[in-house]
Amino acid sequence: MAVTTTKPGTDRRPTSMVDRFSVVLVALAAVMWASDTYFRAQLIPPLGRLTASQIVVVEDALITLFLLGFLIRGWSEMRRLGRNGWIAIALIGIGPQAVATVLFTQSFSYHHFAETFVLQQTQPLIAILLAWLILGERRRPWFWPAAALALIGVYMVVFAQDLGAPLSDLQHGRLEAGLFALGAAALWASGTVLGRLVLGSLSFQTTTALRFALALPVLILILFWQNGSGAFSHYQVSYLFPFLGIALVPGLLALLLYYRALASTPASLATIAETAYPVAATFIASAPPPYGFSQPLYPAQFAGTALLIAVVLILNWTKERVPPVVVAKDEAA
Repeated sequence: MAVTTTKPGTDRRPTSMVDRFSVVLVALAAVMWASDTYFRAQLIPPLGRLTASQIVVVEDALITLFLLGFLIRGWSEMRRLGRNGWIAIALIGIGPQAVATVLFTQSFSYHHFAETFVLQQTQPLIAILLAWLILGERRRPWFWPAAALALIGVYMVVFAQDLGAPLSDLQHGRLEAGLFALGAAALWASGTVLGRLVLGSLSFQTTTALRFALALPVLILILFWQNGSGAFSHYQVSYLFPFLGIALVPGLLALLLYYRALASTPASLATIAETAYPVAATFIASAPPPYGFSQPLYPAQFAGTALLIAVVLILNWTKERVPPVVVAKDEAA
């Protein structure tokens, strides 16, 4: 697939407030994703009875329903999408949306939150590598210490009580939860890069709608494969509020905001902003039940949060005006 970008030095000023503050808005979308920690806790044991696939398939079905209008309206865009574009959007639906969400929910169900969130910090590193290989993004030298500071800030937040906790936990038989989290991180990292690629040909609304619509049949297959004849068992009326919460806040609204902001943000910058997710999730976990897990807060967590916010603001202020990746017209038809 031929990919073209504006030559370095081309003046490409932001056309709206979203473009101007796109890195910050990617971080805001990541904060919204963190609200799923509260909603999912009400569905998995000990509070609920659902498996990871049972949760994710309903979440995806609800969001697909909410986005049906965008899906119909985007038909003309989809007809112009080339073969490679369809491959990219299909990979987003199958990997980052379907499989990664199941893997993360499965990791979360072990209640070993340290492993889940520390291994998510590999996501920016994977995404930066993929952005270099697939999109040809090149960052200036000052970017690397900024990225390192962001990851240090996230680590300080997640492991403020004991900075050596991940190494200790992984040595005591918690590898399974960690591997699920690592797989989710790798797939989500690919989603950032592929999403940046697809947004050169599709609007952010159509991209969001296709992500969920294409994932739905895959999720249904996973559901039956894991649960057999009991695939749709254990659902209760009391689960309606958590499901609507997941579908509307970390799902529908967060993904629409994310893809709109990603259209104006290089993937290597967006992936750093996405580390706001584990930070927000940690603070949500500090709330009292049923809203959180009453985890104590430490001074290092506030320092780490301030460090991450500073890096996100600096990246937004200094970001290069990299245009969205576009597919050459002769291959997009």
